[in-house]
Amino acid sequence: MLIYNVAAHLEPSVEQKWLKWMKQEHIPEMLGTKKFTETKIFKIITDQDTDGISYAVQYYCDHRKQYESYLKEDAPSLGQKAKDKFGEKILFFRTELQLIYEYK
Repeated sequence: MLIYNVAAHLEPSVEQKWLKWMKQEHIPEMLGTKKFTETKIFKIITDQDTDGISYAVQYYCDHRKQYESYLKEDAPSLGQKAKDKFGEKILFFRTELQLIYEYK
């Protein structure tokens, strides 16, 4: 399993608009690519004084090839939609997480 982890640092003025867009538009589009099996949104809790609000959005895929296909076929246009909608009000940091061990 591979997790595509996107951290988003938002200006407070766009938080609710971004959450609505994520839930109603972006996540359905991401899952619609058929490359991810599920998505989770986490609010990052910190005691540090920051200028904004941070979230981590995790997209789960079963195989690396699905992720690589997403990067090639879908990421450019989906990323551009976020830029067009929110501009400089949100900063994104993207990482890949590989599941090594899971305990339940």
